[in-house]
Amino acid sequence: MDEKQKSLLLKASSQFPIPPGVKFSYGTAGFRADALILESTVFRAGILAAMRSMKTRSMIGMMITASHNKISDNGVKIADPSGGMLTQQWEPFADALANAPDSDSLLRLITDFSKKENIVFDGTFRAEILLGRDTRPSGESLLEAAKQGIHSIVGSVGIDMGVVTTPQLHWMVRARNKGMKGSELDYFEQLSSSFRCIMDLNPGGSVNSVDNKLIVDGSNGVGGEKIESLTKMLDGLNIELRNSGAGVMDILNEGVGADFVQKEKVVPDGFGSNDVGKRCASLDGDADRLVYFIVPSADTNKIDIVDGDKILSLFALFVKEQLSIMNIKGSEYNSYQPCLGVVQTAYANGASTHYLKELGLAVTLTPTGVKHLHRKSEDYDIGIYFEANGHGTILFSEKFLSWLEDKREELASAPEDSQQKKAVLRLLAVSNLINQAVGDALSGLLLVEAILQYKGWSIHDWNALYQDLPSRQLKVIVKDRTAIITTNAETEVLSPMGIQEAINAETAKYPQGRSFMRPSGTEDVVRVYAEASTQDAADSLANSVAKLVDKYLGISNS
Repeated sequence: MDEKQKSLLLKASSQFPIPPGVKFSYGTAGFRADALILESTVFRAGILAAMRSMKTRSMIGMMITASHNKISDNGVKIADPSGGMLTQQWEPFADALANAPDSDSLLRLITDFSKKENIVFDGTFRAEILLGRDTRPSGESLLEAAKQGIHSIVGSVGIDMGVVTTPQLHWMVRARNKGMKGSELDYFEQLSSSFRCIMDLNPGGSVNSVDNKLIVDGSNGVGGEKIESLTKMLDGLNIELRNSGAGVMDILNEGVGADFVQKEKVVPDGFGSNDVGKRCASLDGDADRLVYFIVPSADTNKIDIVDGDKILSLFALFVKEQLSIMNIKGSEYNSYQPCLGVVQTAYANGASTHYLKELGLAVTLTPTGVKHLHRKSEDYDIGIYFEANGHGTILFSEKFLSWLEDKREELASAPEDSQQKKAVLRLLAVSNLINQAVGDALSGLLLVEAILQYKGWSIHDWNALYQDLPSRQLKVIVKDRTAIITTNAETEVLSPMGIQEAINAETAKYPQGRSFMRPSGTEDVVRVYAEASTQDAADSLANSVAKLVDKYLGISNS
């Protein structure tokens, strides 16, 4: 690193001192905290993004958002060249960078890491970082801090994409690194054209008149704004948007949004007795999560949640059906059998896992966190993953897509009513509709709607695929969460010795019982999950297992 680069880094970093007494950690969702203490972190994340661009010789993304957090929070996520999340190998460097106590320490850290990664600061490579932000009022100033960080690396430029959803920015990074057009308009055009293609291939089924309209809770965030733009380009989809964020009293994520709906299981603001029986959906604050719900009765504010597990099941059922159509007995298509797999965490409702296995699908569990789910899904020709919170997507291997393209060419002259031809075209359309970079509420919503139309299903038909087992989640405060060591996708405890046997003994007392504990990734708590045949039983099992944390760690949860 030459003196010019050192001087530039020292001068720029001195303008963004780290707040005292705060420790930052780059988790699955990047850095996230009160917006008032984030300027130095976002500045340093800009440096990291520029270095990552130089290392990979690719475009990198930076998104300023705190997703489903309260409006006073903000954060930053880094998108790797694939459009996916920042590689885990760089997360320790991200932590160290954010917590370096002063400019000199920061410079030493950058110098040492750049030597290790063979990053040369000579300005010969033009590092490009796509920048986006959500609708939070703190976004503009933090975006400026990100730009300052990027520009402190010689030859680096930040390209401001304006107010976008997190999945849009990830999609743009992926598209541009694949040599494709990657603007917001390109995103809308790809989603809308793919949706129309699937709809045109429908066998004529349609949802009933009561369920004809989809009512969307926009979380008073960026997703509401974007879904309005997208629906203008669509035919055959009747969407009524609520909680768009346009009103002066509309507060991002407050009493609204996918995270609130999925956790609290109550109607969000703007919904009520007039919506009984209708098909409703909620986006989260940056539109990377999606859940559906039903208001079952005018006499209660409780809802029937149709969560990420049900979305995964719907997608898996549809994809499996298309593969079955293509593999008619005696067909030439039997020469290649694509591997379809679904990936869940232990938090997936046991009824969903049972349903998927009954379909004959391979089901794999991973540790909690989208990065684990995404990576495992890449092992399949078609990998589908979702968390119950509504974050998930479908991944298609290049081998499978190439095979599909070959089949499309072979079937070009087949009759228009050829079912095999339609199945090929549907799967190709799905691969373009779904956001393969990251979970995307907008693309996921369009695919759900297209499949419901294809099946001729109402939301009630969909929700009846299986009935969730009652469950309960608790957290127990501890002094040191690292005392709990887990294995087998976090479903079994290795340490302390004996605790797993105690969990097994408690679980055996309850019909359809299942329970596990795992340490939080961000705070000193142990999270407990339990399922059973009734809600009372699930609550009792969760409480019993929570008490085991006290017993084996000797720490009060008060």
